[in-house]
Amino acid sequence: MGAAPVTASDDPDESLMRSYAGGSAKAFEQLYARHRGGTYRYLLRHTGNRATAEELHQEVWLKVVRARDAWHRQARFTTWLYTIARNRLVDHWRARRGARFVSLDDEGVESAVEAALMEDRHEAGPLSSTLRLESGQHLVAALETIPPAQRDAFLLHVEGGLALREIATLSGASIETVKSRLRYAYGRLRTALEDLQ
Repeated sequence: MGAAPVTASDDPDESLMRSYAGGSAKAFEQLYARHRGGTYRYLLRHTGNRATAEELHQEVWLKVVRARDAWHRQARFTTWLYTIARNRLVDHWRARRGARFVSLDDEGVESAVEAALMEDRHEAGPLSSTLRLESGQHLVAALETIPPAQRDAFLLHVEGGLALREIATLSGASIETVKSRLRYAYGRLRTALEDLQ
């Protein structure tokens, strides 16, 4: 079976998924290489446990493998992927009778938060200084102060690169609610990080 044809209007991820559905193992390797870090950190920051995050991460990607023949583009690949990850996370908490998002971890937090919060990387303000000087532990502590729904919107935005509409669709919230959650999350992070100085 040959790889599915790629059209000029396809996003690179969708093109790769179509190729993978057509039988290209290399296309899957490229998708996995692009998204494994973000999906793993998303799960890790919600569970706070490496072993649990690794288990959930494997299950998410196994679901991608199993869905390749049935996959058809209804949304961006990243939206579909993070929907799988979020649903698996919710199932995980329900199975443990605590359907909520919890703790975080410091792996990769500094770069993700820096990219999300820095409007100008050359700015010499207090947030910029804090991000350069403080360890990942301070950033983890700041992220832990964000309520679960706000943290989830933030992580979907930062780790998944999802747009407001995609986060709204995935979480079942309105776009205005997602905007508010992100605004509060960014505000809390700025305040927490500025307080560290």
